Amino acid sequence: MRIFRHVQQKHPVLAACLAAGLLVAGTAQAAETPPDLSGFWDNGSGVPFIQAVKKGESLCIRGCEAPSDAKRAPGIETFTQPDRPKYKPEVQARVDELNENQVDMDPTLRCLPPGVPRIGPPDRIVQTPDTVVFLYEDISGPMFRLIPLNQEKHRQNIDPVPLGYSIGWWEGETLVVETTHLTDDTWLTDDGSFHTEDLRVVERIRREGDTLYWQATAHDPAVLAEPWEMRERVAYLGDREIVQSPECVERDLEHMVDRTHHDNPR
Repeated sequence: MRIFRHVQQKHPVLAACLAAGLLVAGTAQAAETPPDLSGFWDNGSGVPFIQAVKKGESLCIRGCEAPSDAKRAPGIETFTQPDRPKYKPEVQARVDELNENQVDMDPTLRCLPPGVPRIGPPDRIVQTPDTVVFLYEDISGPMFRLIPLNQEKHRQNIDPVPLGYSIGWWEGETLVVETTHLTDDTWLTDDGSFHTEDLRVVERIRREGDTLYWQATAHDPAVLAEPWEMRERVAYLGDREIVQSPECVERDLEHMVDRTHHDNPR
């Protein structure tokens, strides 16, 4: 500080330049500080919250108008159609077959991990300067993902895994996560939405106050007619910790009475 005052007295123009440089550096440093995504995020336990109330011909998802005696939930939109990827004509028959036999073919009903992006937004985020950890309470059991922030390229010569391998980076206040090396025995979502091992998923996560916005885009040109941009999903900051999910028991399938499935708009 004494040195700066001396320069200011003897060389006022130089002092002004130094002050401007320090101000710009401080502003840049502040801008580079990413938002804190840490916390428990209530996203409907991996499935969008659907109110048991109809508005016209559509289902209300998080926040549609409902009778005064119905349970209200904060939210944003109403959808009339499920959110599904668009497949190439030559593979549509396989999608239809898997869809028709979802109860027998869906990997999540056999205690296998749901994969990405089907697992949805994380239930708990733990953030450090160089790594972001996603924790999940899932129907198939507890799961986690490690997202390094200091790795420019994906690892090579590694075997694919159900949740893949990810790298992340910040674009302004949005965390971008790119995931590759995914096994082809998971689905993108319900209704037989299969994929290949060439699948690449890009997730974008941002926080506004106590609200978390999550959106994912699936790229798999071998089977998808176009990249599938999922509808944005919303999670809300909660005050509880996640707990270990109950053990998944595959034999539960033997006790199913109705072996059909029903659309669940997402």
